[in-house]
Amino acid sequence: MAMIWHGRKIYQGNAAGEALVTRMGISFFGGVDPDTGVIVERGHELEGQCISGKVLVFPTGKGSTVGSYTLYRLRRNGKAPSAIINMECETITAVGCIIAEIPCVDRIPIDQLTTGAFVVVQADDENATVEAILGNYEI
Repeated sequence: MAMIWHGRKIYQGNAAGEALVTRMGISFFGGVDPDTGVIVERGHELEGQCISGKVLVFPTGKGSTVGSYTLYRLRRNGKAPSAIINMECETITAVGCIIAEIPCVDRIPIDQLTTGAFVVVQADDENATVEAILGNYEI
């Protein structure tokens, strides 16, 4: 079953991949290891999981403005997510996606997405599109 949502483009680009979803905010500075792409924030719902190459789905960012640069470091190290989807993108995540050139979309009902779903992000137009294929899929 496929579901399609229209959201706001934060940074342009197209990406596809497996969704990694959390209902918790993410602090990239101190919460994600920029050398490995692993979430290291103690007690975080995704602690120990790698965001590299995933479509990372979370409500909003949190923490230090250095988090923007951490997203850039993740990209430089080849460990960045392929795209980011937020309910409401705040400045830290937006700036990080822009400088790291990571497609980013917000105003998406993330509670309808699940980890493991195959997600396609198309953020070339003013109104971006997110399509999720829930259940079994083939790449």
